Amino acid sequence: MTQMEKRNLTRFELELPARLTLIKHPDPTALELITSDVCAGGAYFQTDRPLPVGTELNVEIVLPLDELKKIEGKKAHIKVSGSVIRINEQGMAIRFEPDFVIQPLAEK
Repeated sequence: MTQMEKRNLTRFELELPARLTLIKHPDPTALELITSDVCAGGAYFQTDRPLPVGTELNVEIVLPLDELKKIEGKKAHIKVSGSVIRINEQGMAIRFEPDFVIQPLAEK
C-alpha cells in the first residue's frame, strides 16, 4: 500500500540559505543551513545535527529576486518563527507560524 500525501500546501524544491536562531535559549548562536524544499507552511533543512522536536526558532530565509522586476534590490529575506516538527538522519522539518515578514535584503 502506498503512503498518501498529507500535505495540502505546494512544496518547492529550493535550496535557499537560511539562518536559524533558537528562541528562549541561553546560547544565541545561529545555525546557517540550506533548505531542500519550502512551502508557505514550513521548510525542510538539511543537517547532520537536527534539533529536538519541539524546539522553537526564528528563521530567516534569503530569497533571490533576480527575476522579479517589481521588487527593488536583488534579494529579500523572509523572517518567520516556527518549531521543529520532525527529524531524521538527513535533517529536520520546521513548521512556520502564520505571521511572517518579507523585506528587501540590504546589499553589503
